[in-house]
Amino acid sequence: MELRRGGVGSQARARRMDGDSRDGGGGCKDAGSEDYENLPTSASLSTHMTAGAMAGILEHSVMYPVDSVKTRMQSLNPDPKAHYTSVYGALKKIIRTEGFWRPLRGLNVMMMGAGPAHAMYFACYENMKRTLNAVFHHQGNSHLANGIAGSMATLLHDAVMNPAEVVKQRMQMYNSPHRSALSCIRTVWGTEGLGAFYRSYTTQLTMNIPFQSIHFITYEFLQEQINPYRGYNPQSHIISGGLAGALAAAATTPLDVCKTLLNTQENMALSLANISGRLSGMANAFRTVYQLNGLPGYFKGVQARVIYQMPSTAISWSVYEFFKYFLTKHKLENRTPY
Repeated sequence: MELRRGGVGSQARARRMDGDSRDGGGGCKDAGSEDYENLPTSASLSTHMTAGAMAGILEHSVMYPVDSVKTRMQSLNPDPKAHYTSVYGALKKIIRTEGFWRPLRGLNVMMMGAGPAHAMYFACYENMKRTLNAVFHHQGNSHLANGIAGSMATLLHDAVMNPAEVVKQRMQMYNSPHRSALSCIRTVWGTEGLGAFYRSYTTQLTMNIPFQSIHFITYEFLQEQINPYRGYNPQSHIISGGLAGALAAAATTPLDVCKTLLNTQENMALSLANISGRLSGMANAFRTVYQLNGLPGYFKGVQARVIYQMPSTAISWSVYEFFKYFLTKHKLENRTPY
């Protein structure tokens, strides 16, 4: 059921909060959308950033144990004690053999990165989308504009998140020598240098630009179908976000496997591939994955990745849209004389 933005204004004007407009095909609108549509057509930059930060922190916190399983399942040459056949089975085994809190190791550094990264990510996306839609579609909704906006937002997001990803994934691996994020940072910096934190950056971008393009285009398309007046409708945000994340995750799994290898520098895998020193570069990572596991190697952990991304993006969009709605409504009410 659609929630309404009540008590603000008097007439419905078919406007979206992010600046796009809809005619809804000429049909009569649900009365439940009227109060929502009286809000301003554009939320402020601070609103986008605050809503984005909250979405990022909650998304990664709730789904972090599954992310830990995904990292391990993408291992090219796992320890015999770290062979897993399912996400649920892996979680049970990790908790039973390594302790209850083991799947959460590295969560603190991920939360520290996710807040600012998602703040910039959503703020950039909303502003780029509004600007490009005005150019391409005269304030309508252009899927090309949404895809480009998502790609540009990814550049900022990954610049902040890549170091956090490196630390997080090294702490998630089986039998990791790192007991805290700080010790991991010191060790990596001391033995591999600052560049180690950005060794997978180009691969991350190569993965995330198509991922986010597919993600945003699919989300906006589904919103057009199930929420054409773009009201604050939690159910539509959850469904659209979840399906968009699942599709994007499945399509980009091969790139995620290569990114994981570059981030973790998995010792046994590099030894089997006769690689001395450190592995660098996306092309080298692709060759190594194929050399060790063939074509199936590119889809290691695909189940865990989809299971992680589907609720993850659903949480992210529903939390983001809620805070965007709540903060914009709150600011407007504070300016409205009673």
